[in-house]
Amino acid sequence: MAVIRKSSSTSKLTNFSFDFINLLPKDGFLYYLPEIFNAEESAILFETIRAETSWNQQAIKIYGRKVMQPRLTYWVADPEINIRYSGITMEPNPWTESLLKIKKISEEKTNQDFNGVLLNYYRDGQDTMGWHSDDEKELGENPIIVSISFGETRDFQIKHKEEKTLKFNLALEKGSMLIMGGKSQSCWSHAVPRRTRVKDPRINLTFRHMRNR
Repeated sequence: MAVIRKSSSTSKLTNFSFDFINLLPKDGFLYYLPEIFNAEESAILFETIRAETSWNQQAIKIYGRKVMQPRLTYWVADPEINIRYSGITMEPNPWTESLLKIKKISEEKTNQDFNGVLLNYYRDGQDTMGWHSDDEKELGENPIIVSISFGETRDFQIKHKEEKTLKFNLALEKGSMLIMGGKSQSCWSHAVPRRTRVKDPRINLTFRHMRNR
């Protein structure tokens, strides 16, 4: 599997408040911004979010059968903004001061407005996220998703849905921001694979703009 590097493409998106290179060779864009939060900020935000969040483990439908999610989750959003995926519906929990701080930075970097964030807590390397795309109808066409990571570094894999040879790996470090947009959800799938060598936890936040049905 190839490793994504900053120089893999020359395509840029000029309305973002940074000048990074698009990591996808075609069909959408993927930007990786390390150290949006420094080590001290990352440690404080990790502990704050972990302590203030009432984490859940829910049963989801995969190929018609129910299984427990291999991670813990929590949904925070504006009032009446639900999230639906894999046969479950999550109602919104209120914004906290720490999440609003991160939301503001994410909006400033992307010139977008976000009304919800899905929190994922990976307890160790046994917790995973299977192959999927963030392509729910409530997200609209070609949504922009901002992913923020705190805690342990985890691999993020992405593969093209039609050209099977296009498959990449990117290590998401603490304090980093990953931005996906364009056709990245309709043409690509992504996953966080199991890593038995990873012993420490990770928190991931994915900010998005939802439109309830």
